[in-house]
Amino acid sequence: MSRQRLPGSRSRTNDLDAALTALSADELRDVAREMLGELDDKAHSRVLNSLIDRAARNGSGWMPAAPRRDDIAEVLVFVRSAKQVGYAEPSEVDEHLGRATIAFLRRDYVAAFNILGALLPPIAEVEFDLGHHESVDEVLGSDPWDCAVRYVVSAYMLSPPSGRAAAVLAAVQEVRCLAPFWEPIREMERVSIERLPGLDEFLPEWRTLIERESAGVSSNDSGIRCDQWLREVVLRLEGSDGLASLARSTRHADDLHAWCRSLVVAGNWQAALPAFEEAAGLVADDSYSRGAFWDGAALAAQELARDDLPSWLERAWRAAPSMPRLLRWIGSADSQAGMRERAAETLMSCPNQATRQQALVHVLLSEFELAATLLAAAPGLGWSSDEHPGHLLFPLFTELLDGKREPASRDAERPSHRSTDLEDLDVTDAGDVESRLVTPVVEQIIESAGIGAISSVAARDAVLLAMREAAEKRVAGVTDQKRRRYYRHAAELVAVCVHCDQTSVSSDWATALRHEYRRFPALRDELDTALGRR
Repeated sequence: MSRQRLPGSRSRTNDLDAALTALSADELRDVAREMLGELDDKAHSRVLNSLIDRAARNGSGWMPAAPRRDDIAEVLVFVRSAKQVGYAEPSEVDEHLGRATIAFLRRDYVAAFNILGALLPPIAEVEFDLGHHESVDEVLGSDPWDCAVRYVVSAYMLSPPSGRAAAVLAAVQEVRCLAPFWEPIREMERVSIERLPGLDEFLPEWRTLIERESAGVSSNDSGIRCDQWLREVVLRLEGSDGLASLARSTRHADDLHAWCRSLVVAGNWQAALPAFEEAAGLVADDSYSRGAFWDGAALAAQELARDDLPSWLERAWRAAPSMPRLLRWIGSADSQAGMRERAAETLMSCPNQATRQQALVHVLLSEFELAATLLAAAPGLGWSSDEHPGHLLFPLFTELLDGKREPASRDAERPSHRSTDLEDLDVTDAGDVESRLVTPVVEQIIESAGIGAISSVAARDAVLLAMREAAEKRVAGVTDQKRRRYYRHAAELVAVCVHCDQTSVSSDWATALRHEYRRFPALRDELDTALGRR
């Protein structure tokens, strides 16, 4: 979790950058030595490991001092003792892992393999405790993930070419609880101090082994990710064409995703568009994946500046309706009439449970009373749900009742309107790829559709009544479940209702509500603050 930045932290960061530039190399070394002495064991080990690793890889030719001859024997005694008592001191484990890292950086793979092989499997199998609560990286300065990958690389380096694939698989299985190994080849290349020898010969052998293993491996086996590993090696050997053949043969969403993703990463949008379209047709009965593939086709159309982009956006929404897809499709209309026409079409096909999307469509059609009905019917709890209409309608209704709306910005949007739909992290999310589907924010849609203030007296009364009912439900829900951290939100909803109503109706209602919940002093304090009564 990142620490919250305090006021002035940016200037402090600028000062730090300037100070580091001003210091000489010798002065920086003095500071590093001084600071290392003030760190606790875990932080000291982490910083020391990072410094040694960077120095060994920077091309200077420097290498850490050779490990002692008795390091391997010492770690075997240490592990045996730890197993007997069921506990090991983390700082001592870090010391041994640090020696293994030094051996690895010196290309002493025998020592690295033996030290890591003695320590990591019992740690992975929790044969002794390190005093951690959940994961071992809580207490270790050495990175267990990197250590596990170094162990696998050492196994690779020490194995004869004809047996490397089996040796790598066996090593991965021994330390599989310490590192995910989503892409083992890439992981090995990441930590290796030198180019993996014989990689061209290893890849076909690895593919054959993975294909054989996949026949007898359960999909729930966390140590053997045959499908993922096969996709990695197929891409290495045959490129996107190989992934295409694999995806067409299996029709699995993940295989289809990998094929399309490889084209996106390559920036080959001409090939990506038909690939996404084909994937949407091949994928099994999986509306989420189909919607994501249509998103990908739309992204390709956007990157290619095609005129038929709206049709791809519509297919994506119809396959898997979500708020981002709704905003994209409606927002791609080139006129107010076109937006209203699409909104009307959407309402006919919108899922019953998609109340937030329905609410937006009703507002776009100026059907404020129908939108208000959805708000009044929504539960008092569950506001964090993607389809709860509260976070959408309260700010919208506030603006439309006031008749005052700030011009929509294309660079930012209100937190209350932000969508948390998983579709925002779609099939096109691929590492360094910067291309994203343009998703207009709610304010842009409302402004482009020409929706003005709520002028009808009947509509205003219905909206205000719905807002009071929603706020009252919120108060009841958070107090009934003793969710004190949401008291402020409930109180702010009450205050918004009072602010929007120029009559005494909402003010009297708020006073009565405060009296009704007089036995909840924390809520009462939040109400007084929100209403400006303190």
